[in-house]
Amino acid sequence: PPRPRGGGFTPEGFVAALRRRLSSGAAVAARASFAADSGDESGPPEPSSSHRRRDSSGDTSSTGGPGDFTAFSFRAAAPVHRKAKESPLSSDAIFKQSHAGLFNLCIVVLVAVNGRLIIENLMKYGLLIRAGFWFNSTSLRDWPLLMCCLSLPAFPLGAFSVEQLAFRNVITDAVATCLHIILTTAEIVYPVLVILMCDSAVVSGFLLMFIACIVWLKLVSFAHTNHDIRQLTISGKKVDNAPSTADMDNLQAPTLGSLIYFMMAPTLCYQPSYPRTENVRKGWLIRQIILYLIFTGIQGFIIEQYINPIVVNSQHPLKGGLLNAVETVLRLSLPNVYLWLCMFYCFFHLWLNILAEILRFGDREFYKDWWNAKTIDEYWRKWNMPVHKWIVRHIYFPCMRSGISKEVAVFVSFFVSAVLHELVVAVPCRILKFWAFLGIMLQIPLITLTSCLKSKFRDTMVSHPFLVSY
Repeated sequence: PPRPRGGGFTPEGFVAALRRRLSSGAAVAARASFAADSGDESGPPEPSSSHRRRDSSGDTSSTGGPGDFTAFSFRAAAPVHRKAKESPLSSDAIFKQSHAGLFNLCIVVLVAVNGRLIIENLMKYGLLIRAGFWFNSTSLRDWPLLMCCLSLPAFPLGAFSVEQLAFRNVITDAVATCLHIILTTAEIVYPVLVILMCDSAVVSGFLLMFIACIVWLKLVSFAHTNHDIRQLTISGKKVDNAPSTADMDNLQAPTLGSLIYFMMAPTLCYQPSYPRTENVRKGWLIRQIILYLIFTGIQGFIIEQYINPIVVNSQHPLKGGLLNAVETVLRLSLPNVYLWLCMFYCFFHLWLNILAEILRFGDREFYKDWWNAKTIDEYWRKWNMPVHKWIVRHIYFPCMRSGISKEVAVFVSFFVSAVLHELVVAVPCRILKFWAFLGIMLQIPLITLTSCLKSKFRDTMVSHPFLVSY
């Protein structure tokens, strides 16, 4: 409200000025709201500062006056429909506005539905998780698998010895390559034989095969990278673009320290040196370890409380009919998605960041925004960055350099991935059905399908087939 001038202040004059000011603001707000609702973008503008000063001083000689709703914009003769406009949910306008309200509604519905499912499950089965889920007396039978896992570092030491002999010109590159092939093959066959000869649990066999595949990928990267370093330094092989100073620092012979750091680091691609952080954040590290333990317990709860009862109480897919099989798959889909998301967050974000923090490993791009992927191809390039970088570096680019077409290089990349997935799944379960192999190889036609959809439809619409297949 305006300040009273001089000493002649009266409450009546102050209240009148305040009423005029408020009514003038209400008129401006009403005009703006009416113009927005009617689509009139050239509606009455907000009064200027001189206009407001005249209103505050009581000058009502301006057109309409403060608080006057007799202007043409507020009369019945004023047109309401001024231009053609689409409905907010029409195909031409749906992607031009925010849908935050609908998203919040979906979150509320999701919480309500899942809350009901949790209560219904607890009322039907009770609390099923037990103390012996992670370790019990039968776990002692898996000691051969533990000894096999502890003996796996012998293969990296053998690969290091081969490289030392190759860099000293004691053996040729061909001999070194043959020795690396023998070492890598023995490293992957050794745990397979141990699992098949022992009566071990599926989880223990899965962990051993998972670790063995990681060591195999690291050995291949170690041998391939050092072979390329020897070609660039000792043989003097020419390249198209000259390497930078930072690249030249990585063209060095391997040391025992670099090999040990590489085998422990959260990466599958070897190089003599890595970007490092300055220090270890102890408080941050403790928080990540606590979150890792919490999400590990959540995974066990989902398996014991939701997945196991559905599998035990459901009929065989080939005996109960098509509808029973579809119903079982749909009941398993929701807990499986939650379990997969927890496993992704627990391993790719928490565990790999814990290792990176302890080792001060700098490059922590373990995943990208795969949840925004619009095609299957984009998803595979974003969700598992360590494996993606390994495949691109050691399979895809070498195939392209050798003159192989892009389609064949993609096929070879998926073939290697499919074989490793089949080993991790089939060997611990002792069932060779090629389900994991076919699941990975069928991604190639899905990539072609989603790429065709992306070229024909809007980019934002293509993510729906990806989410359905996911």
